[in-house]
Amino acid sequence: MSSKITVHPVPAPGAEDVVVATHGPHTGSVFTGTEEGSIFRLSPDGDSIERVARTGGRPLGLEIDQDGRLLVCDARRGLLQVDPATGSVETISDGAAGQRYVFCNNAAIATSGEVWFSDSSARFGIDRWKDEILQNTRTGRLLRRRADGTVDVVLDGLAFANGVALAADESYVAVAETAARTVVRHWLTGPDAGQRDLLCQDLPGYPDNISRGSDGLIWVTIASPTDPLVERLQTAPVWLSRQVTKIPDRLQPKPKRTVRVQAFDDLGALVHDIDLRSDDYHMVTGVREHDGRVWLGSLHEPAVAVIDL
Repeated sequence: MSSKITVHPVPAPGAEDVVVATHGPHTGSVFTGTEEGSIFRLSPDGDSIERVARTGGRPLGLEIDQDGRLLVCDARRGLLQVDPATGSVETISDGAAGQRYVFCNNAAIATSGEVWFSDSSARFGIDRWKDEILQNTRTGRLLRRRADGTVDVVLDGLAFANGVALAADESYVAVAETAARTVVRHWLTGPDAGQRDLLCQDLPGYPDNISRGSDGLIWVTIASPTDPLVERLQTAPVWLSRQVTKIPDRLQPKPKRTVRVQAFDDLGALVHDIDLRSDDYHMVTGVREHDGRVWLGSLHEPAVAVIDL
């Protein structure tokens, strides 16, 4: 697909995820969180920006609840509730099953108020995400926070659990496995309720955040194309992959510069494949389709971007 990308700078690097307000006083505004802990709000055209809160951690996945508050997956603090009107920040969950979250990453909110979210690894936090991919510990979890505040582990043993999205009819919840290049589907209703399968697999790179668009599709970021060296190291002896993560960063495998997102229907069929080369933007880790526009976030860039379909 041939598309034009428009880049909107933000005041700090690492605008990792994006969410578009679909109701309330900030309808159409775009929110993102950056690596020094800020939450920013951009106007619908992206031309104006303001800081609305500071989490004191590292905000990653963002969602908006029915009351217009932000649900923030903070890699260091856990699951947060942020009021963009006042800047107040409240921790609503920092652990489950006797285990603190090591790498709280991405979420989706059901109409019931339940929150489905990922904890990427039991061993490595945000600062060592490369270690998790190379060592492939498969300690990621998909969790559910019920309306009464209790949290339970729904899936574990995931290969770098990352983006989370619900089907339009909430018949399943999907979670990306970055290290395995798959999107796992856990069925919530119907004859397969309680079972898991794959919405898509053998992706052309490493998926990060995912989201359900206003078009009903599941949008998946491809943060970097498949790297043959990374693939080999994932199946190499543990001692070898550990040694690789100890060498200087400049010599380690790096994400290739690309802008790529894909969209799948509920049958797992590929509907959109946006694959661009840009000198101004790369490593897409957040995606949100809204009314024919696709907003993008990046773990490294001091900017969000948008593509018109």
